Order: sequence, then C-alpha cells, then structure tokens
Amino acid sequence: MCQPAYAEHARSYERDTAAFQPYRRALVEALPLRRGQVVLDVGCGTGLCCGLLRDNVGPQGSVVGIEESPQMVALAREHIACAGWDNVTVVLASAEEAQIGLTADAALFCAVHDILQSPCALRNVMMTLRPGAWVAAGGGKWAAPMMVGLNSAVRLLHAPYVRSFGGFDRPWRQLEQFVEDVHVRELAFGSGYVMTGRTPA
Repeated sequence: MCQPAYAEHARSYERDTAAFQPYRRALVEALPLRRGQVVLDVGCGTGLCCGLLRDNVGPQGSVVGIEESPQMVALAREHIACAGWDNVTVVLASAEEAQIGLTADAALFCAVHDILQSPCALRNVMMTLRPGAWVAAGGGKWAAPMMVGLNSAVRLLHAPYVRSFGGFDRPWRQLEQFVEDVHVRELAFGSGYVMTGRTPA
C-alpha cells in the first residue's frame, strides 16, 4: 500500500519535487543504457524519469514504468500521451505483484525507499532482468549522525512519501543482495546517493 501523499499530491508532485530533477538526471545517467534496450522504471510515479530514460534507449528501445498509485499512473499516462511516446508504457501494480511479461536490460529505482526495503518486490523485478543487466538506485538517506540539522530536514522532506525510515542509513542494503559490482556515490553532503550494480552474469 503506497503512502497517501502519492494520491493527495499527485497533481503537484512534479512542481513540489522540481528541485530534485538534477538528481533524477544524475541517477539516469549512471545507468549505462544503449539504444534499443528495454528499461524498467520501478515506482515511476508521474513519469519524471521516463523521458530521460527514453532519450537514452531511443525510439527503438522501450521504457516500462511500474507504479501502484492510480493517481500517479493517470498523470504519467497523460504525460506520455502528450509527448507521443509510443514506446513508453506504465503498468498499474505494486512492484511485488507487477507482471511485466518481458525480459529487461536494466532497471531504475528512483526515490522508492519502501520498494527497496521489500525483498519480495526486488525479487519480482530482478526475475525480469537478463543476466548482466544494469541496475541503478538513488534517493534520500541519513547523512552522518553529527549532521543533525540536515537529517531533520531530510526527515521532513521524505516523511510524506516513506512508510518507514527503517534502512534509511543504507537504503540499498537489500538490493545489493541481488547484484554484483556494487558502487555507491553519496550526494548532497551524504543525504542522497546513487548506487549501481549488475545482475549476476
């Protein structure tokens, strides 16, 4: 069950989180995609990463978003239709239950802390990836304990969208059980991160 804020703030979500678009771009760029590939956008929300991903896979590739908030999905599909992206689709389902029906070359987890804490969701997504597929994850995290003011701001910012702050010190802990060659880069004084890895070959 997704947080109520995803429904209540769906129409304002893009505006409310506009300051984070550079971080979304950095996360997408960390995913070494090639033209013609298939990429999953797990917890795609209103589709703010879909266009960036499509730019990288080109019109011959495809982007499949997974999102469980009907309000977010409706907006994502509006954006996709307006942009004329016939190779971008959004599946209305939780990451635990989504049935993709294809083999993907990569997966993106952008600001989806709750999904990253669910081994069931991660296992379901990983089953759709080919061997050696790239995976990238990013979002908020706790900075060093001494950064009290920063961590207070982080809590306020993420609280509407996070069911539990469990694992927020190392949000990628569950995901790294499924991938190899893990690399993590911290951002924003340690209050954000970009993690990349690959499924076993």
